Amino acid sequence: MHVRSHFFAYINKIRWVMRWGLKRNTIPENVMEHSWDVATICHALALIRNRIYGGNIDAQYLATAALYHDVSEVITGDMPTPIKYHSAQIRDAYKSIERAAGEELIALLPEELQQDFSEVMIEDNLPEEYQQMIKAADTLAAYLKCQAELKAGNGEFAQAAKYVEGRLKEAQLPEVNYFLEVFAPSYQLTLDELMNDGKIKIHAPLKKKTDLSPN
Repeated sequence: MHVRSHFFAYINKIRWVMRWGLKRNTIPENVMEHSWDVATICHALALIRNRIYGGNIDAQYLATAALYHDVSEVITGDMPTPIKYHSAQIRDAYKSIERAAGEELIALLPEELQQDFSEVMIEDNLPEEYQQMIKAADTLAAYLKCQAELKAGNGEFAQAAKYVEGRLKEAQLPEVNYFLEVFAPSYQLTLDELMNDGKIKIHAPLKKKTDLSPN
C-alpha cells in the first residue's frame, strides 16, 4: 500500500488565491489562471530563443517550472508587487518565506518524488537563465493583464502598466520583444475580430449522409 499524499489536493486550492488584491479588478484573476499563462508564455519564449536567437533551452522543463512558480502562494497568499519590492528587507524576508512554503509543500509528496519536484518548484534550484525567463514571462503576463484592464476602462492599472513596461524594457531579451511584436497585439482583439481577420476559418461540419438508397 502506498502512503496517501495531500500534495495535489492542497496545491489545487491556488484557484482560490486571487491576484492583484489591492486593486479594483474588472477581470478577476486567480493564481491558477496566472500560472497557466506564465507556463504557455515561457514555452513560447524558449522556442523563440532556440529557433530564432540560437538558444538551447529545454522548453518542456521551463514550462513545467513555470506552472509551479507561484504554487507556494497556496500557503503565503499573493503579495502585491509594490509591497514585495518596497524594500530589500521585505523582499528578502518574503523570498525566505516563499522558499520555506515550497519546501513544506514538497514534504507532502512521497519521498521518492520529492527531488524531482524540488528541481522545478524551488527557484534557487533552477539554472539562472531559466529563472530569468520565468520572470520575463511573469512580467509579460502582468503586462497583458494591465492592458486588458485599461481596455476595460479601469484606470487603476495605469501606473502598474507603466511599471511593467519599464521592467520589460530593462530585461532586454530579444524573445520578449518578439512576443510583444508578434503575439501581444492580438490579445486586445475580440473573438469576432480574431475570427474575421482572415486567418481563422471555422467551417460548418459536413452533413452526414444517412440515406444510402440510389437517387
